[in-house]
Amino acid sequence: MGTLAVFVFESILLGVGLAMDAFSVSMANGLQDPGMSVKRRFCIAGTFAGFQFLMPLAGWFCVRTVAEQFASFQKMIPWIAFVLLGFIGGKMVLEGIRHPAEEEEEEIRLAGGTLLLQGVATSIDALSVGFTIASYGVMKALTASVLIGLTTLVICLAGLRIGRYFGMRLAGKASVLGGVILIAIGIRILAGGL
Repeated sequence: MGTLAVFVFESILLGVGLAMDAFSVSMANGLQDPGMSVKRRFCIAGTFAGFQFLMPLAGWFCVRTVAEQFASFQKMIPWIAFVLLGFIGGKMVLEGIRHPAEEEEEEIRLAGGTLLLQGVATSIDALSVGFTIASYGVMKALTASVLIGLTTLVICLAGLRIGRYFGMRLAGKASVLGGVILIAIGIRILAGGL
């Protein structure tokens, strides 16, 4: 029973570490749309959690099957995350400057394609977790990935709530701040990968 508890604890800690970028992006999304519905919050957090669940499994599969090709791809991961987050963040900053929230009556919605890009950008580093769990069997790798995904879901829901709270108080500056946060995350991922 002790080894099961350690496994669960380590998987949750791994999930917390992997979810930090998704948490920050969730805060930025909450800043941009402080009036979002509960259903929308679960959709956003669920998207991030889904990617954080799938990426370690994909990395585990790659390590088990095509390790050499994956090793060369791993060098590109920080660059991919940087480009995706920089693009999305830059777009948010430009929209916030061109169309401040005071001028818009309608609710700002995060487009589905943008949400998918955010999901990929914040979880692509989780591919390398496949190296960490490469010794696991199928069920153990699946369980670890489920725990990582659930941890991400909870953390992202908290990030959205925090972002919504400050988004209501920042009004027209929220989109610009959210975009700057995304760009900063992209730069941090790139700097950490170099």
